[in-house]
Order: sequence, then structure tokens, then C-alpha cells
Amino acid sequence: MLFADVARVSREVAATSARSRKTALLAEFFRATGPQDVPIAIAYLAGRLPQGRLGVGWAALRDRASPAPEPALTVTEVDAALTAVGAAVGPGSQGVRRTLLQDLFGAATAPEQEYLIGLISGEVRQGALDAAAAEGLAAATGAAPADVRRAVMLAGALDPVAQALLARGPEALAGFSLTLGQPVLPMLASSAGSVAEAVAKAGACAVEEKLDGIRVQVHRDGTAVRIFTRTLDDVTARLPEVAAAVLALDGERFILDGEVLALDRDGRPRPFQETAGRVGSRVDVAAAARAMPVSAVFFDVLYADGRDLLDLPYGERHQVLERLLPDELRVRRATVADPADEAELRAADDFFARTLRRGHEGVVVKAAGGPYAAGRRGASWLKVKPVHTLDLVVLAVEWGHGRRTGKLSNLHLGARDEDGSFVMLGKTFKGLTDALLDWQTERLRSIAVSDDGHVVTVRPELVVEIAYDGVQASTRYPGGLTLRFARVLRYREDKTAEQADTVATVRAAHDGE
Repeated sequence: MLFADVARVSREVAATSARSRKTALLAEFFRATGPQDVPIAIAYLAGRLPQGRLGVGWAALRDRASPAPEPALTVTEVDAALTAVGAAVGPGSQGVRRTLLQDLFGAATAPEQEYLIGLISGEVRQGALDAAAAEGLAAATGAAPADVRRAVMLAGALDPVAQALLARGPEALAGFSLTLGQPVLPMLASSAGSVAEAVAKAGACAVEEKLDGIRVQVHRDGTAVRIFTRTLDDVTARLPEVAAAVLALDGERFILDGEVLALDRDGRPRPFQETAGRVGSRVDVAAAARAMPVSAVFFDVLYADGRDLLDLPYGERHQVLERLLPDELRVRRATVADPADEAELRAADDFFARTLRRGHEGVVVKAAGGPYAAGRRGASWLKVKPVHTLDLVVLAVEWGHGRRTGKLSNLHLGARDEDGSFVMLGKTFKGLTDALLDWQTERLRSIAVSDDGHVVTVRPELVVEIAYDGVQASTRYPGGLTLRFARVLRYREDKTAEQADTVATVRAAHDGE
């Protein structure tokens, strides 16, 4: 497949807001794509490089060879060239990367060069691609859309499903099942303004603590334990105490969903950054575990006793969880059998208040009849927090003044739009401690793509949790909205930019005020 075809389809998909048109474009694209090209092509369409970061600065992209007159590059040739760029390390590697990039740019047409720059710099974003791509893949192969979505859920990614479908047709979907050792994307929660609102939407439900930790999915197969994050990274080696706790259980084969968090001497959660730092540590893990052990708390079970439990109602899954785990390893919860019962609603509100007093960030209200919608923000899970918060993406940052001279301070914040791009909602420098300011400066400089001496533009990949007092209309920003009294709560390196909140979410918050 020609690289020019990928660049063209990417532009066309980004240019249309109509879901049906996106699906049609992607269906046509998949019909013309060979199975061997699919993993690379899908990554490029989504704005990702299979190689990850290449260590290429903006200067290496600014001066490039004259473009080729006609398209001839294939996606496999581009992939091989970028793999070579990423592999260049050690003395002289910068010059090697520059030479390899010049050769690649020289073989690309002008539109291909622009697309390459966007891919390498992280400026190509199609965050809403996967849903439309699954529909397009179904249309291209004659598979049922629901079956394709489920296979993607179980595979944890679109790429292997597309490759199998294009090679073997719809019958290939039977090969995707919930498997021990193969993580699935976690189910996510939508937001609600209050416990009463969430219970009214959920009906008969459970109200559970929302823990301020790191989401984990734990697989046990006999004596083998594997632990994955919400982004499906394997962190087993970093959490020996969690693996030991799981091995001490009576069950032999199961998959659990929960959180790990560090607690202080009083059993209250330590700051999220401390938990994140501990889980992220790869050096002398045994010493780190002794200095700051983490505790695992689970709230769901996806597989047990040889059975896939994803389609079971939540209430039945929790019964299985109760049989598997002792009380101390299960999240605290209260149940609401009748949402119209005022005494039960008061008890749910009291549980919410006690949860906050214990230092946790809120509750999640879970409908008793809801299945586990892996990889989706299901309507049967509703999170309730005491403050308004959004997960936004840092688009740029300004150099500070006064006591912040030499530090990157004022953040430009963006929400994810329907087409996968980002819409700026405002700026903030509030809430930054000196330690966080130092960390922020170093981290943002590592993903910078330009610096005019005042504003540093960065790759839109770092997610920050922002608290705010409300949303108001604004003619200053392109989305027509801005946040009132925005302040930084914490960075969320456990989330990708594609998991940031959307402009639609912000607009709904504004319309509700």
C-alpha cells in the first residue's frame, strides 16, 4: 500500500464530521489494504508511530529535502525507515537520524512530507478513529459491527482484529476470546453531578468508593500472575506485593479489576503522585516496595472458574467476587435496592460523605444489571466527585516571570474534539507547587516541538487533571468556552491523550449550569 493513500484517507477522515462518511471512507480503505499492511496503516491513521518516540527534535524536521514529484513510498518502506531512525543511538546518532530522515523526505511528495512531519511530531490526531474504523472494517468484510467491536474489546486493539478479518473473513472473529494473560481495555465511568442523580439513572445499584490510585487488571493462571495498567502495560515486576497477595488467594484462575494505592499509617490514601511514582519505579523494586508498599483493592471480576463473566449483570459478577476475595481486598460499597426509597438515598449520600472523609475522591454508582463494557465509558457506571474536574491535554506552555523565571508555567489546555483534534479551553498556572513546576518544566521540554521564546508548543500527549468552578462562554477561544478558576490537581501519566475529556463533555457542563 502506498503511504500517499494513508495520508489522503487521514486528511479526508479528519475533514468530515459525519460518522457515516468516516465509516464509508474507512471501509473503502480497508478493502484496498493487505493484511500485512494493516497494523502500520491503522497506527498511522490514528496518528501513532509503531516505534513510539523517535528522539527527533523539531530542528531535524524543519530543514528537509526537496519533495519527490510522484508518490512511490509504501507504508512498509516508511515503517522500515522510521525504525532505523529510532534505532540510531550513541555518538553520532543525531547525524545518522538526520541523514535517514533526509533520505525519507526526499522519497516523499510534498503532501506526504507534511503528513510525515505530523506523525513524527505527534500533531496528527484521530482520537475518534477506533469506533469509526471498527464500523468501516465491518462494512469492508461483511462482519457484524457488534462482533467486530467485541473482538476489538477482547484483543485490546483494532490492529490484530483488522489483520485477521482481512486475511480470513468474519469467521476469524471466533478466535478472539477473553483469555488469561491477555488484558482487555477497562470499562470506564461517565460522570454525574450527585449521588441522587447517578442513582436515578442507574436504578438498583451499588455505590462504591472511587479510589485515587492506579487502575490495574490482574490475571492469575495457577502460580502465574500478571498485572496490567489501564493502558495494558505489564507492570507485574514492579508490584511484587500485589502478586503475592493474589497468589495467597484460594482461586486458581481468574481476572480481577481494581486499583492499587499507597496508604499512610492511618490507612488514608497518600497523594496520587506518590502512588504513581511507586508504580512507575523500575529501579530496585524490592527496596521501593519496602519503603512504600501499595495495597490492592478490587471491585470487579471478568473471568473465574473457566467462565467469561463479561456479559453477566454486575450484581452477579460481584457475588463471584465475594466468593473469591476477603473483605479487605474488596472495595467498600453500599447498595440501593429501590432508588425511590428516601432512606436508601440518604444512606447512599452518607456513604459518599464517609468516603470523602476517608480521603478518597468520590464514589462510582454501578447499575446492578449492567454488563462489563470493556474499553467503553459505559452508562451503567457513573462517577460522582465533590468538585468539577476534567482531564485535559497540554497543548503549549509559557515561560514564567518573576519567581518563575526559567520555568515553564502557564499551561494552554485543550479538550478532545470529535475528529480527534484538540480545542483550547484556556490557560492556568494555578495549583502548581514548586516541585510540580520543576517536574513540569523538564517533562514539557522533552516533548516540545517549537519555542518562540515566549510560548513552547508541545506534542499533545500529556494529560493533566484540572479542577474548575464552572464553564463560561468565551469569544477568546475557538471552542467558544473557557473554564472559570481552573487549577492543576495533578498530571495523569496513566492516561493517554485519547482518554482526555471531550469538548462535548465541557459543553454539556456549560449547558447544565
